[in-house]
Amino acid sequence: MDFQLTATDPGSSARAGVITTDHGQIETPIFMPVGTVGSVKAVTQTQLKQEVDAQIILGNTYHLYLRPGTGILEQAGGLHKFMGWDRPILTDSGGYQVFSLAANRKLTEDGAMFQSHIDGSRHLFTPEKVIEIERTIGADIIMAFDECPPYPSDYAYAKKSMELTHRWLARCVKHMGNTEPKYGHTQSLFPIIQGSTYKDLRIASSEFIAGMECDGNAIGGLSVGEPEEMMYEMCALCCEHLPADKPRYLMGVGTPWNILENITLGIDMFDCVMPTRNGRNGMLFTSKGVINIKNKKWEADFNPLDDGIDCPTSNYYTKAYLRHLFVAGEFLALTIASIHNLAFYLHLVKQARAHILLGDYNSWKNEMIPVLKTRL
Repeated sequence: MDFQLTATDPGSSARAGVITTDHGQIETPIFMPVGTVGSVKAVTQTQLKQEVDAQIILGNTYHLYLRPGTGILEQAGGLHKFMGWDRPILTDSGGYQVFSLAANRKLTEDGAMFQSHIDGSRHLFTPEKVIEIERTIGADIIMAFDECPPYPSDYAYAKKSMELTHRWLARCVKHMGNTEPKYGHTQSLFPIIQGSTYKDLRIASSEFIAGMECDGNAIGGLSVGEPEEMMYEMCALCCEHLPADKPRYLMGVGTPWNILENITLGIDMFDCVMPTRNGRNGMLFTSKGVINIKNKKWEADFNPLDDGIDCPTSNYYTKAYLRHLFVAGEFLALTIASIHNLAFYLHLVKQARAHILLGDYNSWKNEMIPVLKTRL
């Protein structure tokens, strides 16, 4: 993997760059649709390319390990071939899913023992096993196994958790060096910064992670319930202590305005289930603000969903028609809303990139955020 920094915004820490992988280039800042089990919910791979223009998508190690399983993925030739996707893929390590299973998991120095949400079977994830699973899945970018502490966490727990994540990372890096990719393309390991909302822990974790000299770096453990301003403060602190010549990935964030604010701080990569999950529930993010398409006010609105973005679905279908589909319980509603929201997110980061290249990102962002937050 290669990362070239193209431009920085004079009024902020916003950056534009290009990540080159064996499956293609990624122009940053970028938003990555979440395809947890090898599928972005309600959206086909063709639609992801032609309507959304997704440059990279996510898969999840925990879910893919449980179903369909690494045996099937290896027989298929990896996740790219299994799902028919020839662009870059990033896989999460499963650390967040293990965190979310707090009632059914046990952490030790060796790893995390957890109970499957599918059939109750018990499994052990060690750093080494996670690397082997991610090698078999075959993503271009793979995440190191970490523990994501809940918010709030007391200082002692956050410190202990961070130190465990660091020890697990050292094992991930070692095992990465002792193994080879399986399908003829390279894989890059990204470590994950932890430390909850404690400044000294975030600095220590950022410096430790930077010292591993991996191809890129990620910030985890945010957007887990802490106030937005605290998220921005922690993110800024991490960016200050991360190398400028490596991509920075903020995991699991977030709303359109969260993304623009974190781009200001120096983040290059984002992912979140929000555009598809909220879309399936009738919430649309648009260039004029947020819409609850189920509201009666849209019943006779025959204007396009959003003519301010370049997406055939958003330009073609009307608000009245989409509202009708939701009221009627039609599956097509989920697809149209998901495609629109994803296309809007990708449109937004493309706009951000263009304004970074123009050198007026910060002023543009300050004008955009009140519009994006408007409830229509």
